[in-house]
Amino acid sequence: MNISGDVAENRNMGSPLMLYPFPTAIIHMDADAFFAAVEQALNPALKGKPVVTGKERGIIACASYEAKAVGIKRGLSLHEAKRKCPDLVVLPSDYETYSIYSMRMFNIVRRHTPMVEESSIDEVFADLTGMRRVFRTSYEQIALRIKHDIRNELDITVSIGLSVSKSLAKLASSMQKPDGLVVVPGTKIHIFLRDIAIGAVWGIGASGTQLLNKFGVQTAYDFVNKPEQWVSKLLGKPGRDIWNELRGNPAFPIKTDAPPPQASISKTKSFNAPSGDRDFVYARLIRNVESAFIKLRRHKQRTLIVGVMLREANYDEEGLEAKLNRSTSATQEAVPLVRELFDHIFREGARYRSVMVFLSQLCAEGEEQMDLFEDQLQIAKLLGASKAIDAINVKYGKHSVSLGTSLFLQNAPINARAELPARKMNLLPGENKRQRLGLPRILVNV
Repeated sequence: MNISGDVAENRNMGSPLMLYPFPTAIIHMDADAFFAAVEQALNPALKGKPVVTGKERGIIACASYEAKAVGIKRGLSLHEAKRKCPDLVVLPSDYETYSIYSMRMFNIVRRHTPMVEESSIDEVFADLTGMRRVFRTSYEQIALRIKHDIRNELDITVSIGLSVSKSLAKLASSMQKPDGLVVVPGTKIHIFLRDIAIGAVWGIGASGTQLLNKFGVQTAYDFVNKPEQWVSKLLGKPGRDIWNELRGNPAFPIKTDAPPPQASISKTKSFNAPSGDRDFVYARLIRNVESAFIKLRRHKQRTLIVGVMLREANYDEEGLEAKLNRSTSATQEAVPLVRELFDHIFREGARYRSVMVFLSQLCAEGEEQMDLFEDQLQIAKLLGASKAIDAINVKYGKHSVSLGTSLFLQNAPINARAELPARKMNLLPGENKRQRLGLPRILVNV
């Protein structure tokens, strides 16, 4: 779809906001029902059927377009989804395989431009400016080539928006899902924005929408026709940046470099079935602690604040956080504090559905001033042990070596949702539960 209009139509729709079609060329690419689409690509027998993922959580994580057509959507309980669609195919989520597909999808985009920003596992921004000289074709044709290559090589579809800024491209990509391509040149922005509700604009949010509605701003077109000074006074710099983006003046650059160090780290795990087993719930929490600290060390950071949260089967939750004596990246330095927090909030008789650990007040690794009476040798030993375990786990698979508490994970409650993804049940020769090749496996009956 190309936003167009003749001279008379343009006169009726107002004056163009820009005089040039593509002073910059930005695409936003969004994979269509990504998790479900990957499952259908790997198992062709599922094509055309209503497929959802999220069996392990009891709620829909992603629904195929066939499932969406009968009212199935993300966040719906599996019980309600099955009631609406008895023929629904429910699968456990296979995030390992989804990550492989994501990487391959983004690499296809990088064949067409080096300026690529990964915004989520299934979304990407890319700057095509100037690449039409390289490929000797239009920006629209480059976007079509990206779509073709992804469909041809991965057997999934994507929707792409092409315009002169990130905000416009993101709006355009959502207009013709699935498998859409919407092109909004700078000379047609004023036509495109007339039918866009202000609440649909990336970055506005619910409270911003309510505020703007009070001043008569109902559409994105109403918004861009307000004076810049008025926008700045009402919404500050964030609002002014969005105003410029929607007028075709890029305010959000494509970020190709590594993301900045994280301000916090969290790890959450939902159980296949609620459990009141104290040892199991604690073991699951400690496994989250191990995973969080692995990520902490990978980013060469330390933490000062450790928090835990337990969520019950009825979704009531309780959490606590506390400060360590010193910032650390050694798992075993944090375990005694985690145990103390857990003992404060665990309730006998309660049944828990998930646990979470979070680390905050992060800082970079490096030399630090230690207290005069601290056991520096013990601190060094604990950190050395953690890094040695990391090295072993890199070689033999994550959590191949873990704290003894993990032995209680075998007490995990079992029910119909405790099904492994197909990739983990169909191992290639030489693979095991901890070590697998970075390859998806297509399930085809021959």
